[in-house]
Amino acid sequence: MIDIESGTLGNLVVAVAHGKVTGYDYDIVLTPAIEAKLKEYKKIRLLYQLAEDFHGFSVEAFWDDAKLGLGHLTAFDAIAVVTDVHWIADAAKFFGVFLRCPVRVFGNADFAEAKEWVTTTPAWRSLAEV
Repeated sequence: MIDIESGTLGNLVVAVAHGKVTGYDYDIVLTPAIEAKLKEYKKIRLLYQLAEDFHGFSVEAFWDDAKLGLGHLTAFDAIAVVTDVHWIADAAKFFGVFLRCPVRVFGNADFAEAKEWVTTTPAWRSLAEV
């Protein structure tokens, strides 16, 4: 299950995953939240926490995550991933290299630091955007 934090200001989307995340969570919760913010802002910032009670992703969720990332390659100013799951932290660091924004991984104990970082870190700009 993915919950979207309500009341976030500006271009920030805060998503918190609990239990097992399914394709339904992406289709009905996360993707619409991101696309709604993108109607208001040219670029957004994402804080994606895999909470301590997170149990994994379904196959559909993996596919939907890939589609979301590929479909919005240039939509992010910054992404913070908060997790204590080592393989997810490693994957986020690896795939973050291919995104056109800063990506940083934090542990669950550092959620507040992650939120501060994702809201204040300068976005990267390509020469085409300058």
